[in-house]
Amino acid sequence: MEQKQTLKIGVLASGGGTNFQAIIDAIEARTIKCAELSVLICNKKDAFAIERAKKHNIPHILLEQEKGEKREDYDRRIIKALQSHNVALVILAGFMRIISHLLVESYPNRIMNIHPALLPSFPGLDVQQKALEYGVKFSGCTVHFVDKGVDTGPIIIQAAVPVLNDDTVDTLSARILKKEHQLYPEAIRLFSEGRLSVEGRRVIIKDADENEDTITNPPIK
Repeated sequence: MEQKQTLKIGVLASGGGTNFQAIIDAIEARTIKCAELSVLICNKKDAFAIERAKKHNIPHILLEQEKGEKREDYDRRIIKALQSHNVALVILAGFMRIISHLLVESYPNRIMNIHPALLPSFPGLDVQQKALEYGVKFSGCTVHFVDKGVDTGPIIIQAAVPVLNDDTVDTLSARILKKEHQLYPEAIRLFSEGRLSVEGRRVIIKDADENEDTITNPPIK
């Protein structure tokens, strides 16, 4: 039997990197079997994600934007760094920048992001506050491919959480974050197994079974 090629992943992060840690844990536990973290790129020198990379011996690069540097020029440096590590899938893990068309075009349907809402509802920032103000009964998180818009790319998988009567932004955010840590590694696993295809705006999961439906749409607790 022909062995599957290992998927090389590059992660872009700006902060604490809890989703980065969830992905590290899934790869080390062999939940994701055919992937490796080839490089972490941070744009903030004090990002704790860097410490996570050091602890797990993952190559890391600090790539700060230079004064007056255009977004496209900065992204060219990111692309060069990703290519130098043979990255095939790019993961945005709390990367607090809007990426340019150059990066999207370099990795079409190969950049993933996780958003703490059920897209297409509440794109952008401050989404938990928006959900509470709107009065929705459910919120959640969405893993999607990145396109040239803001949180507009094809949806891969989603998970819902209830919005409780006494929720605050902090409590709702914490409940959603737990689901993020389950959902992001699952999307990467499906990609690494070659089971995702994009047809228009739809992402098709090949050979999905009932067990995986339970994972991608976890029970509400």
